[in-house]
Amino acid sequence: MTAEMVAPDWMHAQISAEQYDSWTEEQCAGIEIVDGMVVASPSTSKRHNRLARVLANALDEAAGADWNADTGFDVRLQDVPLTNRRPDVTMYRADTIDVTPTRPEHVLLVVEVVSPGSETTDRIVKVEQYAKAGIPFYWRIEQAATGLPIVYAYVLDPAGKTYRDSDVFTGTVKAVAPFSLTVDLGAV
Repeated sequence: MTAEMVAPDWMHAQISAEQYDSWTEEQCAGIEIVDGMVVASPSTSKRHNRLARVLANALDEAAGADWNADTGFDVRLQDVPLTNRRPDVTMYRADTIDVTPTRPEHVLLVVEVVSPGSETTDRIVKVEQYAKAGIPFYWRIEQAATGLPIVYAYVLDPAGKTYRDSDVFTGTVKAVAPFSLTVDLGAV
């Protein structure tokens, strides 16, 4: 095995929140932390990124001044063992824009766009983690073979800390919760 094929030592041991917080943005790019272990995120396509951005922009506009919707930053689900996820879209309280790390109590909605390599994580693992953390809404976007994205919307049952099915949208999202929103993702 050549030297460039050997993973760095930090990929073989649990890391703490303090260690992760000392890393640069470049070190944190393309990874998530699950139970203290570094997990590489699959690369995304331009379509994936555009779906996330178009939806984030529409959510941001629909939510008004109290909420922001953005892409590409960590949500700290738990400190010990450290679990950071980086949803494709996160809707969070506007007054927490400068608060780091973003915590579940700051978040109203997370969205994951399923890509090759993220199917099981986005469909099963993250659903459970986000629900357990108490995030009220979870949306999953499937990039269907037909070309029209399918959005599965879930709402949290706070008593059981599980999500229940809410709506399914094909192409155009016409949501009433968490905000009234209409956005044509089929045009992406």
